[in-house]
Amino acid sequence: MSQPAARVLSSGMRLPPLPTIRELVKLYKLQAMKQLSQNFLMDERLTDKIVKSAGRIDSNDIVLEVGPGPGGITRSILRRQPQRLMLVEKDQRFGETLQLLRECAAPLNIQLDIYHEDILRFNIEQHVPDTTQRLHLIGNLPFAISTRLLINWYADLAARRGAFRRNDTCMTLTFQKEVAERICAPLASEQRCRLSVMSQIWTQPVLKFIIPGKAFVPKPQVDVGVVKLIPLKQPKTQLPFSLVERVVRHIFSMRQKYCRRGYSNLLPPEEREEHTHLLFERADVKDTLRPFELSVEECLRLATVYAEHVAAYPEVAKYDYRAPK
Repeated sequence: MSQPAARVLSSGMRLPPLPTIRELVKLYKLQAMKQLSQNFLMDERLTDKIVKSAGRIDSNDIVLEVGPGPGGITRSILRRQPQRLMLVEKDQRFGETLQLLRECAAPLNIQLDIYHEDILRFNIEQHVPDTTQRLHLIGNLPFAISTRLLINWYADLAARRGAFRRNDTCMTLTFQKEVAERICAPLASEQRCRLSVMSQIWTQPVLKFIIPGKAFVPKPQVDVGVVKLIPLKQPKTQLPFSLVERVVRHIFSMRQKYCRRGYSNLLPPEEREEHTHLLFERADVKDTLRPFELSVEECLRLATVYAEHVAAYPEVAKYDYRAPK
């Protein structure tokens, strides 16, 4: 097995020579598992570019990497020399390759912790009990959980809990190209959807660059977008996250219809037509716009008047138009 030259760190220190990711995958017979949506990124120039997109990482910072797999992005993070690197990897097959990186991190005074847990259930507050250090979230996300994880993190961001007890925890994550473009989709874009609005209420999403599918092993059927999500210092609403998510989900449930169609399903049939008209009037929103033509502010005005309506008629909050009749 070839021994590559040591890589120079930003401080002038060197990351000890290691086998390449491709060599480690071959040595440990680490095949990507389709059921876990795994795709390995072998090119260190690309992993370096992903980590560079995260911005400045100081020697006092903590980085949490989601799904490091064999450790490609992990190496690029180590070269930035955070004080602590947390790896959350559900698949225990990668234990030996990640342990190699832990041994490399020790002489550099980088604390590297490996957690073989599901990121969807990972308790960040338990493992990062104080908020004196800045936290970065970085990861080549499995496609199967990316949207669900992001919505969970937005809920944490809205509540200032978990990874978001500080207001400067940025996320630098990979998504299928189409999902990445939806997250960042501007007003009136055909790609604008529920995820666009939810992302833009609490963060400033930036599509940093596109990675061609052929850069991954195995090659996915789609290209991949790297998105940086920067929390807004002042979120655009103080309404409860669950209420906003419910309203936006209903609005976009019929995205090719007039926006009143999906929104009206928040209300019981006996009052639907009359109250939908009144709520749109109170929100000062044109009810014949398509959902993708609604601004974030218009969606939030519709959420506000819905919240006021629920306060007046509490039983409406329990209504589910999809429930068995």
